[in-house]
Amino acid sequence: MYLLNKYNALALTMCALLGAMPACFAESYQGSVTKTKVQSGTYLQRHPVVKRTAIGAGVGAGAGALTGLVTGKGALRGALIGTGTGAGVGLIRSSKTLKRHPVAKHVATGTAVGLGLGLAANRGHGTGKRVAATTGIGAAIGLGTGLLRDEFR
Repeated sequence: MYLLNKYNALALTMCALLGAMPACFAESYQGSVTKTKVQSGTYLQRHPVVKRTAIGAGVGAGAGALTGLVTGKGALRGALIGTGTGAGVGLIRSSKTLKRHPVAKHVATGTAVGLGLGLAANRGHGTGKRVAATTGIGAAIGLGTGLLRDEFR
């Protein structure tokens, strides 16, 4: 028994002198890392494009229903067309590319609104011509309002 301790002491001394640590004294470390991200705000606050599209769809549905009701072409039909138009306008207004080009944004908005109103107000023979005319008028109004708004700032 004494002989084993003597050899163990000699081995430990040799390892210490050589700078190597014996395997019996090696320490092992173990750990884990977790990352938690707290989401603040609601879904619509974190996704502004979806919010603007939803708002545009709601406003467009109301405007389309009113247009369809006034023209006698059907309030539900007008609301469906208005929903699509409003969602399109919401996407146009929230586009990062069009924020750098305000004149193009105003023209695109006017074109989409004119197209939606033309589709909601017209049905039957000659619809294509009337829709094209209202789309052109909407583009011109969008350009005019955009230029006037930028001019009076």
